[in-house]
Amino acid sequence: MKLSTQVVFALLTVTSLHALADEQSCSTVQMADPGWSDIASTNAITGLLLDGLGYKAKVDTLAVPITYGGLKDGKVDVFLGNWMPAQQGFYDKFVATGDVTQYSKNLEGTEFTLAVPDYVWDAGVHSFADLNKHAEQFGGKIYGIGSGAPANLSIQQIIKKNEFDLGKWKLVESSEQAMLSEVRRAVDKKRFVVFLGWTPHPMNVEIKMHYLTGGEAYFGSNGSVYTLTRKGYAQACPNVAKLLGNLSFTLDMENSIMADVVKTKASYPDAARKWIKANPAVLDKWLEGVKTVEGQDALPAVKAKL
Repeated sequence: MKLSTQVVFALLTVTSLHALADEQSCSTVQMADPGWSDIASTNAITGLLLDGLGYKAKVDTLAVPITYGGLKDGKVDVFLGNWMPAQQGFYDKFVATGDVTQYSKNLEGTEFTLAVPDYVWDAGVHSFADLNKHAEQFGGKIYGIGSGAPANLSIQQIIKKNEFDLGKWKLVESSEQAMLSEVRRAVDKKRFVVFLGWTPHPMNVEIKMHYLTGGEAYFGSNGSVYTLTRKGYAQACPNVAKLLGNLSFTLDMENSIMADVVKTKASYPDAARKWIKANPAVLDKWLEGVKTVEGQDALPAVKAKL
């Protein structure tokens, strides 16, 4: 049976309306931030792009375990901070089981392990195995980040198993900002301190620091960061998913945005907007194949918003 032009047009119109309705139902993108500067930067970039496309990014500050639970339960749509292999335990529990989707890689070449200031390094502390030789100077403490963070869990395992003779040491858990404040106080007094360090992060510029070797079994090396979504999100919201799949960042990009926030006290969205306006070529790749929520071309819409 041959369909008339009017029938074909009507069917196409209905299909388009359904697609538009689907995208409008995805108009608010629920995202998570564990309180980390790097994720604040990438969330800011993503939020600006979504805003230009007619979507709204809603970012909640959630601990990592709560974020994974939210993804599993469908209360969180997107998490840009799946640091691997640091989050291997959460990967095994949520992603490998199929409850959460590891959608795309957004950054590579990361480092995440214990670090010390330069004067501690110069005193001979170069590896995990060197720490306990100076236990008294360190006060037997390792400064970590927020409770429940995967890196903290790794440190707790090291202590529990008495790896590197650290069985009597104590993990001090606090926010990223509180940890770094303690490190800065120690540096000012040239006091021994060991803490969780990672890149990208402005700490690498602010603090003369070195990463310790020997902890690769717990923290890995040459890490990557992935974008996670709730199960089925790409099928339910294909246009946003296309954007997420296009998003890839660099260490220099994130460090630049974070450093601008620290130096100028700018907000993360303002620092991200400034970086994008200075590097507009990135929009071509990020917005390739992406439409606005109304189905229009993405590039001019986002540029107009910036």
